Amino acid sequence: MSEASPKDDHEAKRPKNGWVRTVVDYGAAIAFGVAYFVTKDFQTATWVLVAASAAALAIGYAVERRLAMLPLFFGGMALIFGALGLIFQSDVFVKIKVTVINLALASFLIGGVLMKRQPLKVIMGEALHLPEAAWRTLTLRYGGYFAFVAIANEVVRNTQDTDTWVKFRLALLPLALVFVATQLPFMMKHMAKGDDPKGAEPPDAGF
Repeated sequence: MSEASPKDDHEAKRPKNGWVRTVVDYGAAIAFGVAYFVTKDFQTATWVLVAASAAALAIGYAVERRLAMLPLFFGGMALIFGALGLIFQSDVFVKIKVTVINLALASFLIGGVLMKRQPLKVIMGEALHLPEAAWRTLTLRYGGYFAFVAIANEVVRNTQDTDTWVKFRLALLPLALVFVATQLPFMMKHMAKGDDPKGAEPPDAGF
């Protein structure tokens, strides 16, 4: 009987640990939204956000024995902005965090392309192998997506009430999935043989 290769072992583990990324990426945001609409208290929901973000990071580390760069960044930002919101008793910090993170991602990606670099390749390169021109196009698309979310968040934050903003924030979760789906045909067209486009999800821009 032949031995399983390291790649086979990795593939076998993916279904088992696949839920971890879902918890880390979406768990805190969903918990925040549920807490807000149950209590109608933004500060209570912010406490839930901070606790859920910390728990998601702990679960991710316990299962995978590592903290990936992006989940750590997003989780850390949720803890920082959530803590500021609790200290100053203001909802501005949690709301504006969506803008800050998305602008940071857009600047990182688009700025990298302008500097003749491929920042998205650094983030997703292990999961996907594309020609340089395809990486550049994909990077600009991701950068444009994050810039759009940042602008949309500022519009909603400054013109709508808190109930509407929370609904908007939760709507960003399926929007991210829709964005990925629209990019899959482009990835599949240019990716190397054997690559799995399912591993090329963008970071969730938000909580």
